[in-house]
Amino acid sequence: MFNKKMVTDIDVNGKKVIVRVDFNVPIKEGKISDDTRMTAALPTINYLLDHGAAVILMSHLGRPKTKADLQFSLRPVADHLATLVDAPVKFAEDSRGEIAKQAAADLKPGEILVLENTRFYPEESKNDKEMSRELASLADLFVNDAFGTAHRAHSSTVGVADFLPSAAGFLLEKEIKYLGNAIADPVRPFVAILGGAKISDKIGVIENLLKTADKILIGGGMANTFLKAQGYEMANSLVESDVLETAKELMAKSAGKIMLPVDYVAANAFEAEAEKKTLPLGNVPEGWRVLDIGPETVKKFGEVIADAGTVVWNGPMGVFEFPRFALGTFEIAKAVADSDAVSIIGGGDSVSAINMSGLSDKITHISTGGGASLEMLEGIELPGLAVLSDKE
Repeated sequence: MFNKKMVTDIDVNGKKVIVRVDFNVPIKEGKISDDTRMTAALPTINYLLDHGAAVILMSHLGRPKTKADLQFSLRPVADHLATLVDAPVKFAEDSRGEIAKQAAADLKPGEILVLENTRFYPEESKNDKEMSRELASLADLFVNDAFGTAHRAHSSTVGVADFLPSAAGFLLEKEIKYLGNAIADPVRPFVAILGGAKISDKIGVIENLLKTADKILIGGGMANTFLKAQGYEMANSLVESDVLETAKELMAKSAGKIMLPVDYVAANAFEAEAEKKTLPLGNVPEGWRVLDIGPETVKKFGEVIADAGTVVWNGPMGVFEFPRFALGTFEIAKAVADSDAVSIIGGGDSVSAINMSGLSDKITHISTGGGASLEMLEGIELPGLAVLSDKE
């Protein structure tokens, strides 16, 4: 399945290695509030340092409009990284031009250089050849360890590989191994749990999973659209009217694989303290909206999860940010954690939910990439992976 060169397949001793990491982390008042993505990259960084490399790290952060948008500077990230590694961490105030060139030239084995936000240049997201060439000129080798951006064909994720021998880092390998195996050769029964607001961005995922999964459990806002397509009146619930026909076709195609909620928790307003009631499957009362799956659904979904060999979960079961409407998501998290299945969770909201439920240590693999994991589930080859050198 994974036939790309690994960082362990290349000689890095005395070499400068430029590594694409995903340090797109939340920063509040100049401090990193969640460093999960940073700690996930440490095995690759430490391996390179231990084997005599000088390590240059490049990443994006947020969506800056101009270079002057310093709220998106990676300087706080470099400062935080210095507390996580036992090596000098330097910061270059640019990712291109003389500043970057000089900083890379001065870097010695055993040291780390963090380049400024690659997205300060619009050329980055255009996979501009000149920018790719400049980034590559800073080093001897390229390692991609940023699964979270592997679905984007940018200069720092794809273009650099045109100019340097390349390999995958440990995080990228781990992500591909778990997600790739889940799709290509899952321990059965293979159960997919899909939630979140919309089905429009998951149509391809559902179509691909219909070929591979044994059951697909659908909750969250996307379930409303399926239920509306089945003829239920959903009142003020979030419904994507323009994909009702698609939802109907997917249900017809699913031959019983897709399971929808059999009851719901509805609210009289989209508010944290809204009045709520649990309703059996049927028409939602006028002025009310569905904000969570109900206890019967939790029980039925839980029975399927308990028997699973592999579980892949992407998207919450309700508006879990409101504690009154978080029970469905947390109960499903508990069911996944309690199962003996190989469990893989991807997508920011599902990861937040599993972290909030305190059950993350009972999950086999928590993915660092939402969009990338969805594209893998859809069966799309990731550009950031495709460009890496193959094993001999």
